[in-house]
Amino acid sequence: MPKFVIEREIPNAGELTADQLHAISQTSCGVLHELGPQIQWVQSFVTPDKIYCVYLAPDEAMVLEHARKGGFPANRVSRVVTTIDPTTAE
Repeated sequence: MPKFVIEREIPNAGELTADQLHAISQTSCGVLHELGPQIQWVQSFVTPDKIYCVYLAPDEAMVLEHARKGGFPANRVSRVVTTIDPTTAE
């Protein structure tokens, strides 16, 4: 299944409390449950002003639908075409 990286511009995201992150995660999981197993949240990275999320989904439209239903920004959605890591250098 295709993998996507979603850039979400959220001012002061790095200052969100554990309770706020918990609530955001619950909202996301609720929408994922509603949309069905064809979309999966892998993980997210919180930075000072953005959250970068990694999702598996059949297409960008499904990722955008998740954002719309959850009330999340999806400022940029990029399909991952390949991955590299330190073993790529071997």
